[in-house]
Amino acid sequence: MRLQAQDKWTLDECVAYALQNNLQLNDFEYTRQSGRETYRQSIRDLLPRVNGSTDYVVNFGRSTDPFTNDVVTTDFFSNRYSLESSMDLFQGFQKINAIKTSKFLYKATQEETLQQKYLLAFRVMQAFYDIRFAEGLVAISKEQLAVSQSNYDLVEKQIEVGLKAGADLYEAESLLLTDRLNLTQSKNQLATAKLGLIQEMNLEDAADISIHSEIVENLGANDSLKIQTDSVYKESQAFMPILKAQQLRAKAAKKQLDVERGRLFPSVSLFAGIGTGYFETTRDSLGSTVPFRDQFRDNTFQFIGLSLNVPISNAWSAQSRVKQQKIERLRAENNLEVQEQVIFQTIQQLVQEYESLLVEYEQSDQNVDAQNLAFTIAQKRYEKGLINALELFQAKNLFASAQNENLQVRLRSEINKSTLNFYRGLPVFDIE
Repeated sequence: MRLQAQDKWTLDECVAYALQNNLQLNDFEYTRQSGRETYRQSIRDLLPRVNGSTDYVVNFGRSTDPFTNDVVTTDFFSNRYSLESSMDLFQGFQKINAIKTSKFLYKATQEETLQQKYLLAFRVMQAFYDIRFAEGLVAISKEQLAVSQSNYDLVEKQIEVGLKAGADLYEAESLLLTDRLNLTQSKNQLATAKLGLIQEMNLEDAADISIHSEIVENLGANDSLKIQTDSVYKESQAFMPILKAQQLRAKAAKKQLDVERGRLFPSVSLFAGIGTGYFETTRDSLGSTVPFRDQFRDNTFQFIGLSLNVPISNAWSAQSRVKQQKIERLRAENNLEVQEQVIFQTIQQLVQEYESLLVEYEQSDQNVDAQNLAFTIAQKRYEKGLINALELFQAKNLFASAQNENLQVRLRSEINKSTLNFYRGLPVFDIE
């Protein structure tokens, strides 16, 4: 167990921990295990069925002697043993198609379990980046507070030497208190973001978490190639677990239709067995009951036969199941088309956002540089008494707002790029 209070978590470590400890994933894992057992049992259904039976019967009053078939009125008991086996020779290929159906469904549950793991990983990533954004806001707020504190100290000194009036100190103090409030709000936002990550990871007994929050430099500098929606979608079709799962469910629905159609055909079964019994009324020439061992050997019988079952009329239930399954097949195919549409539209939005963020990021960098220069000039003019505290506050706020927007665009670009890489089948997360 790692020392949660001392270590800094990377994104991969957060995702790995969440995958191991998230309780919601257990339900999908149980569904996957159930599907695997259903598939295995469908294969075992091809094996012959073997059943053994025995009974112990006491007859009272008027009854038929099972050995002589004479009507007797005496009490007696009998004991029978049998072993029977049966095997389906033909059932309209129902069992073969049932195996294929359960196999498709089992693979679908595997893909759906993997999809849920990826969804959890993306939620953890979003929570991780929320912390990075909040930490950036705290850093910006601290910088602004430091500037306000420096200006407040400057005004105090200038008042002492008579360069400024006492009212200027109130303005400087007001700006200082505003920045302190902003810092407190940023810290509260950071605490909320950390709680979100702790909850997504199911990190028990943890009140705080520290992460590695390196910001990627020169983001988008090497992204000169234009990303096409169609090419990303084509790559996603070979990778996306949710698409694979729906494709498998559509195939399963088609095979289940073959199963239902198979119920319309006659079925042929082979059966065979062996049995014996002990009867108290079985007596020898001296009138004594034949011993159990002798009866067990002498009363042995065997049988073998074929059974033919021809479905003629079952209130049209078999035909109704075929019609219902045709509807289920159409529903599964429609769900696949819906899922394909959702994925394509999602990729469309991601590509559009990707292109927009490249422009926004470049302009945001330029805006930060411009506002930084404007604030630097305003600070120097304020120190010389050429502008008042309100004008300085406006310049400082514009610079802080530019830094905030730049941080947002930077982190949104990182998330967008990671998401696009995911749809392209690139290894964004280490998930097997």
